Amino acid sequence: MKKSALPDPFEEARLQAGLGHINDQDDPVLMVLRHKDVRKCAHQWQRFQSGAEPGRIVVPSEVNIRKTRQIPFELDPPQHGQYRAVVEQWFKRPLEPAYRAALKVQIDDLIDEVLGKEKVEVVSEFSLPLQSRALTLLLNIPYEEAETWISWGTHVFRSEGEALDGDKAAILYDYIDEQIDQAIDNPGEDLYSVLLRAEVEGKKLTREEVKGVMILTFAGGRDTVINAVTNSIAYFADHPESLVRLREEPEIMGKAVEELIRYFAPLTHMGRVATEDTEVCEHAVQADSRISLCWASANRDASVFEKPNEVVLDRKLNPHLSFGFGHHKCLGATHTRQIMKILLHSLTEKVKSIQIEDRSENIEEWGQFNRKVGYHSIHVSFNSNS
Repeated sequence: MKKSALPDPFEEARLQAGLGHINDQDDPVLMVLRHKDVRKCAHQWQRFQSGAEPGRIVVPSEVNIRKTRQIPFELDPPQHGQYRAVVEQWFKRPLEPAYRAALKVQIDDLIDEVLGKEKVEVVSEFSLPLQSRALTLLLNIPYEEAETWISWGTHVFRSEGEALDGDKAAILYDYIDEQIDQAIDNPGEDLYSVLLRAEVEGKKLTREEVKGVMILTFAGGRDTVINAVTNSIAYFADHPESLVRLREEPEIMGKAVEELIRYFAPLTHMGRVATEDTEVCEHAVQADSRISLCWASANRDASVFEKPNEVVLDRKLNPHLSFGFGHHKCLGATHTRQIMKILLHSLTEKVKSIQIEDRSENIEEWGQFNRKVGYHSIHVSFNSNS
């Protein structure tokens, strides 16, 4: 098996019952595994809500470390649509030529930087800086602020050996409070200021609502982007012929991005809370109990994807669920797609090959399932094209 491979631990359970079970901090979760069932449950927001107690739909639950509701993520229609409309155009800015040009400069500079090193630890020295620097564009704030976020390390809600860390999370919360204060005193064209000026149904967003949007922006796009970038680097190290193919067939770059995101599924799953007694896959679900929509399992469903456990760079039909499904599709998807697309272009332009030197895999334990989601660390050497 290739070093970059991500096996599918859900296959047997998906084929048999379509379900899995987790005991998450004494608040059990029923994992929904089949593509059609995941989409069905995601669509049924009246039955499976996002607007539960703040932090409860996340797996593992963040109820004990967060009281602020993430917006619009932890809202249901019609409120979800009203708040999403406030930020939707802002999060489409990565499609603008100037944004893409600035992002390409950032990524090109980072690749040039690592090409000058004998060995690079991809998670901390490549993926984290890439994600943090790109976030300055999304927030429209000075590039130098990325150094603050890089100093936090890979995770904002946990530290080494801990699933959740309230003290670590407080660093983010305090930081956002400070940035909101600055935007109140000196409003500008950054996301904080835009949110402070925004209105929903004729009322300005409250400070807590602004904070909720910003927590989602920081936390939702951190581990996921880092995992997507790191896993892609590992994949091209294992499959140099794929890098050559993208260099020779740049027209398939968009399909390749979608396929890498499908295969690696940077976020394993996301929860919902039942509003009534119901059932999933003929399994009884009690009101106020939790289910999770397992994107990673749905993305490997052989009834939907031919050769689901292979990376098919030019896959033609690719209804993957890595960015969610329904009205809660990821706001940051456009930003992530542009990062990945420009990264692939830059790799084909600048990098001849990549070698994996050593690695420590990141294995998530979800009840009966152990899923490799990426790496705690992976050292590689980049070889220049020139």
